[in-house]
Amino acid sequence: MRFLLIHRFKFILIVIAAAAMLSSCSPRENEGLMQVHFIDVGQGDATLIVSPDGRTMLIDAGDNSAGDAVVTYLRRHGIKSIDILVGTHPDSDHIGGLDTVIDSFEIAEFYMPRKSHTTNTFMDVLNAAKRKGLSIKEAKAGVLISIGNDVKGRFLNPRSSYSDDNNLWSAVVRLEYGGKSFLFMGDAVVQNELEIMGAGEKIDSDLIKLGHHGSSTSTSKDFIKSVSPDVAVISSKQNNSYGHPHKETLELLKEQSILLYRTDEQGSIVFYCDGKKIWTDKKPGTYNYYGEGK
Repeated sequence: MRFLLIHRFKFILIVIAAAAMLSSCSPRENEGLMQVHFIDVGQGDATLIVSPDGRTMLIDAGDNSAGDAVVTYLRRHGIKSIDILVGTHPDSDHIGGLDTVIDSFEIAEFYMPRKSHTTNTFMDVLNAAKRKGLSIKEAKAGVLISIGNDVKGRFLNPRSSYSDDNNLWSAVVRLEYGGKSFLFMGDAVVQNELEIMGAGEKIDSDLIKLGHHGSSTSTSKDFIKSVSPDVAVISSKQNNSYGHPHKETLELLKEQSILLYRTDEQGSIVFYCDGKKIWTDKKPGTYNYYGEGK
């Protein structure tokens, strides 16, 4: 078996030819490994976390058109139930597929921030939860979560009441497994980053899922330097109409020598972690800016 090792500070990235086989195995067959799946849902977010003992967490499920694809992806990877479901905020590209997920799996806990919305998409999620008799717990700073016995987490945002801007309400989650840590930013913006830093939250992380699809409204230089990640992940659609990820964000990541993975270039991406190192079967993406699509 051939290994390509790239050692940067606290992160060891291992690109293993055999890891492609791991990605098709069920969670139980990967006992002892934490898995983080960044599911390609186009211009949206959907992230699956599987603990070493097979417990599961799903953060968002793309837009309305992505629900069936997310369900298919989960079943293909042996997921039969979801222990923790998180809808980061009411934007349709994050919660649009949640109703399909809720209808398709047993859900133990469901978290959303206390931000209502008037869209049919938001009401579809509420109605799906009601059909299942599923109560919605508030996602807010300070709430602790556990995915199985070994993966511990904490919500870092929302921290207060905000305006009608859904992104300000975005749930932010930090997870730890062994000596490794992961930060999932949802669509949180610079104001949220400043509040999180000002509150003295522990934010240093080996891997960060960047906020708002790599928009320049997120990922400030001070924040990314405080997080000090070795790897950044961006979930977006190639040539999307928003121009995500923005040129400023790409230049910052390149300047800070942060390895970048992006669903618009690489499709779905799976990382594995044994508590001491993190690896994937895919090579890093580029810092290329594609502009706005038509």
